[in-house]
Amino acid sequence: MKSNANANDNANARANAHADADVVGMWVTADGHIRQELLANGRYDEARGNRRSAYTGRYTVTGSHLDYVDDTGFTATGDIRDGVLYHEHLVLYREEAASPSGTVSDIS
Repeated sequence: MKSNANANDNANARANAHADADVVGMWVTADGHIRQELLANGRYDEARGNRRSAYTGRYTVTGSHLDYVDDTGFTATGDIRDGVLYHEHLVLYREEAASPSGTVSDIS
């Protein structure tokens, strides 16, 4: 008879093999018009052009799939493929973090 510990270890191994994608951070369309910040607390804040917080709500991640529910109740989905977020009709790219010195290059 297998122990519960072995069964739990097997379940944890299966769960880790299908871990949720790391999506936290800023995602931006190629033209920079739409900026979607996915926060670590499961909330998102989306800006459109000069309109800050145009859409806000919550999201969940299952594998590489995202489900969104905005604060008005509207729902949407997204998928991460090859490091790109496909959110309904949008294509968003992860914004790179600024260098620690705040400059593009430290070369003088």
